[in-house]
Amino acid sequence: MRASVRATVAPLLSEGRPSATQISQLLRGHHADVLDRAGDWLRLHGVDKYDGWCHAGYLNLTAATDAEPLRSAWESDLRMSTGCTVRQSSGAQILLPLGALLDPDEVVLAGLAINGSGRARYFARDAQLLVRRALDTFAGAPYQWGGVTPWGADCSGLVQTIFALHGLQLPRDAWQQAECGTDVTQEVLEFRPADLLFFSDRDDKRVTHVGVSMGGSNVAHCALANGGFAINVLNADDPVSVQLRETFLFARRLL
Repeated sequence: MRASVRATVAPLLSEGRPSATQISQLLRGHHADVLDRAGDWLRLHGVDKYDGWCHAGYLNLTAATDAEPLRSAWESDLRMSTGCTVRQSSGAQILLPLGALLDPDEVVLAGLAINGSGRARYFARDAQLLVRRALDTFAGAPYQWGGVTPWGADCSGLVQTIFALHGLQLPRDAWQQAECGTDVTQEVLEFRPADLLFFSDRDDKRVTHVGVSMGGSNVAHCALANGGFAINVLNADDPVSVQLRETFLFARRLL
């Protein structure tokens, strides 16, 4: 069984109950395989190999065979919202977050939606451009545990979404993302744009936070300490920058 998201955003929860913790989100038009079902709750497995529970009310369900591999919505030819308002065939107007797919008959009233070939140019696989698009799309985003859009994101949700837009599917959690790419210099001033910087506030040094280097000592990230998306300078003296400097572990390069 395969699920496709019909809501603008579908929360993935740690358990199949409404009060469970949100651990991630799936966006409109994105797909996942159904691993299990308990009443109206389904355990889903997405293209990022991340599992979570979602209520059937957010989803459309179809039969799928082993011959039909799960396709990434980030590679779809359909128009994808970069944050837009659309009018549906019924006349209703709805807001779509960054990453949501449009239906063919929907008309964009405000904002921007880009098809697959357009996204390949607008979100080209280039480090400088990735940093610029992160600033363009996530500026003002509030912190939300499990969130992946500018409507609310956590640190690894921001990283996963912005890299997916630029053609690189990363795992969901920061500790998983820390296993991607290659090791780079640990000298702050030598970080390049789009390097991933990893941090830990745990005694065992397990990764708990990730940010995107803007080059040198500047890091863009979604952090609870900032209330959401912000840029901090690793060698500055404000409390957040000091905490980042004291908990920094290592950097990885993907571009």
